Amino acid sequence: MAGTHEVLSRKYRPQKFRDVIHQDLAIGALQNALKSGKIGHAYIFFGPRGVGKTTIARILAKRLNCRNPIDNEPCNECNSCSEITQGISSDVLEIDAASNRGIENIRELRDNVKFAPWAGNIRFI
Repeated sequence: MAGTHEVLSRKYRPQKFRDVIHQDLAIGALQNALKSGKIGHAYIFFGPRGVGKTTIARILAKRLNCRNPIDNEPCNECNSCSEITQGISSDVLEIDAASNRGIENIRELRDNVKFAPWAGNIRFI
């Protein structure tokens, strides 16, 4: 069992909007946008550590790139959902804005957004 440990918050991270707790307003706003088809070109998730920013962003990325969405939720079974869950999707770039504030980080980010999605519908940063 050596090398197979995983942080509990990652192991049990919610995989669907309905599984996220204490973020009803944010989840409701995102699901309304998805239902109406009026997705913003950018969303900024902010708040203290541990409130669900990364979790919600990952679920949104999965839902927007999902091949078989069900009731405004990602299917979590298609290749796109699986790659995003595993953190290996070429269409999703996760950055920690608190740690990446230098000019070089911004240049690298700018260079990354030039490219069209590789496999999914959108690039998600």
